[in-house]
Amino acid sequence: MQYRTLGRTGIKVSPYALGAMMFGAVGNPDHDDSIKIIHKALDAGINVIDTADVYSHGESEEIVGKALSGRRDDVVLATKARLPMGEDPNHQGASRRWLTRALEDSLRRLQTDHVDLFQMQRPDPDTDVEETLSALTDLVRAGKVRAVGISSLPASDIVRSHWVAERRGLTRFRTEQPPYSILTRGIEREVLPVAQEFGMGTLVYSPLAGGLLTGRYRKDQQNATHRSQFGFQHLKDESRLDVVEQLIPVARDAGMPLTHLAMAFAIAHPGVTSAIVGPRTMDHLDDLLAGVDVTLTDEMLDRIDEIGPPGTDVGRLDMAYDPPAVTQARLRRRPADERSAA
Repeated sequence: MQYRTLGRTGIKVSPYALGAMMFGAVGNPDHDDSIKIIHKALDAGINVIDTADVYSHGESEEIVGKALSGRRDDVVLATKARLPMGEDPNHQGASRRWLTRALEDSLRRLQTDHVDLFQMQRPDPDTDVEETLSALTDLVRAGKVRAVGISSLPASDIVRSHWVAERRGLTRFRTEQPPYSILTRGIEREVLPVAQEFGMGTLVYSPLAGGLLTGRYRKDQQNATHRSQFGFQHLKDESRLDVVEQLIPVARDAGMPLTHLAMAFAIAHPGVTSAIVGPRTMDHLDDLLAGVDVTLTDEMLDRIDEIGPPGTDVGRLDMAYDPPAVTQARLRRRPADERSAA
């Protein structure tokens, strides 16, 4: 593999990163089989493993920890915290109180004394970014974390976080983890250019559009797959399925599976460091690894641009982050007394 530098951290990473979300009860509950998948990915040259505490409620981290026994030093290990890990309202978020606890729990499950990248899994509107960066700075100085990152942070908030870090002498977010695929290209407008401007690495997730770019989901067909049982609406979105139907002949003309076309597209953008793949089975991994050396010509990229224009999202990925200003109606409406006075 041709390794790339993760932003300006100096850390060299593979263009494919192994996502561990499907290891555990949510995906593959067989620990031994999951460990074999991890080992094969490492043997193939993938050196990044991305997991999170919330994946199967810690089970994914436990599997990764067992898989890395004797191989920890050769892996760029990334995990995430922020989403709820229990009923207690303080067992979530990006506060110092929770991040310190969450990291200790992750280190125990991962059977290591440090992670190379500790990421906030979604912004936390209830916590001041200075509070978060201050806590992360202490974790870095304690040697428990090598670099810190964020997932799905809007471009304006990325800029603000760097402004706060610079003026307060705090560690800054070194990576961003947004969704990116042929069907989800909105980050090309601001997020990727801003990340490049600030020297951030990007580990993009869902390069296969949440399963749609595997070729297993077709228009006017019943699609019984593992993902379909979770009721994801993006798997039924007619606008997204229309684009998939247009992409299939592009891949066929190029003599490659749709998965290879999709992965090659994701890592072709100069602002993308690595694309996260999340195989559930060995067959899934084998298919993805077979396309690791695929590159797209300018003519092929132009055809893709005609189908899914740059900087645009087709429909909506279910896992995409919507800020409170979009999801909370009260933030979009003036109080009733102000409206009546007007």
